[in-house]
Amino acid sequence: QVGLEESGGGLVQAGGSLRLVCAADGRAFGGYALAWFRQAPGKDREFVANVNGRGSSTYYSDSVKGRFTISRDNAKYKLYLQMNSLKPEDTAVYYCAAFNGIDVPIRASDYPFWGQGTQVTVFS
Repeated sequence: QVGLEESGGGLVQAGGSLRLVCAADGRAFGGYALAWFRQAPGKDREFVANVNGRGSSTYYSDSVKGRFTISRDNAKYKLYLQMNSLKPEDTAVYYCAAFNGIDVPIRASDYPFWGQGTQVTVFS
């Protein structure tokens, strides 16, 4: 089991940037695939991006590709999401999630470990 805690959310004007950080409690961190999801009010939880255990492979949803960058630092037990060119439709609670295995899923239901979320609000 791994504990996750997100930070870095906030209020930002459209076109601006934010960097989200997910801190893990360090238990075999490199063995976990990690992902960012988001959930806007009244909507289902949506996949944003994922990264494999070594950080060598990433995958993005079409809605954020080219604007967001996912990365990880296994030595620091941290996962990051750099968000640039933010749009009002990016407004949501952002969650990090962990999967213990070789696969790197994109479905929320495949991830057993979740943080509590951090709010991102983009205003125009």
